[in-house]
Amino acid sequence: MELLSQAEMSETAEKRVGRLIAENLVIIIGRKSCCMCHVMKRLFSIIGVSPTVIELDDADMNDVVGTMLAPTVPDSDAVPPAVFIAGELIGGLESLVAMHLAGNLVPKLREVGALWD
Repeated sequence: MELLSQAEMSETAEKRVGRLIAENLVIIIGRKSCCMCHVMKRLFSIIGVSPTVIELDDADMNDVVGTMLAPTVPDSDAVPPAVFIAGELIGGLESLVAMHLAGNLVPKLREVGALWD
């Protein structure tokens, strides 16, 4: 069990998510018990990457979507789960799978240092 510092405990959901996106190469943001998050985790696992997964409750999710995701992506991708690679928003499950099927996911992961040969 990870212990949080006083500063981490006082962070808003948006600040915490922003900090984690900046600190980790591969991030999945989703609702607790999200089946699409599970599919994303499995895809990364098969490739050989262990993403950081942020599971939020509905209230925190609404704050994060409203302030961090919705202004930067089209409406169809603004609803989590969402994947960030090296701080760049990739999109939802559909965008992630499309990137993988196009042969662009593994090279991107290698480029940012999340996957080694």
